Amino acid sequence: MLVCAETAPLRQQLAAWRRAGDRIAFVPTMGNLHAGHLRLVEVARQQAERVVVSIFVNPLQFAAGEDLAAYPRTPAEDASALELAGVDLLFLPAEELIYPHGRKAICRVTVPPELGEILCGASRPGHFDGVATVVCKLFNLVQPDLACLGRKDYQQLRVLQRMVRDLNIPVRLLGVDTVREADGLAMSSRNAYLTPEQRQQAPALYRTLQRLAGRLQAGEQDFAALQAEGMRLLEEAGLRPDYVSIRCRGDLRPAVTGDTELVILAAAYLGRARLIDNLRLALSGG
Repeated sequence: MLVCAETAPLRQQLAAWRRAGDRIAFVPTMGNLHAGHLRLVEVARQQAERVVVSIFVNPLQFAAGEDLAAYPRTPAEDASALELAGVDLLFLPAEELIYPHGRKAICRVTVPPELGEILCGASRPGHFDGVATVVCKLFNLVQPDLACLGRKDYQQLRVLQRMVRDLNIPVRLLGVDTVREADGLAMSSRNAYLTPEQRQQAPALYRTLQRLAGRLQAGEQDFAALQAEGMRLLEEAGLRPDYVSIRCRGDLRPAVTGDTELVILAAAYLGRARLIDNLRLALSGG
């Protein structure tokens, strides 16, 4: 596995692969890798001859008071795991390379409010502008044929799909299903913040989504009541809910009676961790 920290050797190697006719798949990460990340790598290897993974803890997507300084960083372990997974190139840019004029002076991608200021964006102002800006830069640096992204961050996936479409970026985005622990908890780097007691409470987030999905499948259409029920269930389980929301899967607008392609999204705080999850479902049209 090659390791690059600078633009010139990265582009030199990528150009050589393209001359050989190899397709390039890209997996952008913030490191502290787990089985969910490695599943993205696995899918990337199935889709292309070459796989590039980046690790960059992006300061622009952390709001004031969030966990930028404390975000778990495990570079040696990550590199070993990626090499074993068959990654061809690991890109490890420094902040100075990504933001050469500093964080405040960089040109940014602005996400439309109807997509970037709802759900997680309402609780984390500017978060999705930071995500879109860094991923746009990484796409320009790597210029992959496709990128593999996890569906656990469903709103983020929709934001990046919109960015690629609106800015005519020639990258195919492939959403990969969430990898879960045996008890249903979605794998996340921030799960490391959970105490043993909190780790026992955390699966309530997914159980709540499953319960609401079952009621929707049974024909219930009072979305407001179901969302309120989800908030109550999370509180009873010891979590501090941020939101529970039933949305249309395609554009994340609030679901109304008659919509059939849905996604239930939720976020909740548990100790130092902010947990997010979602569950997609299709209702019968009748």
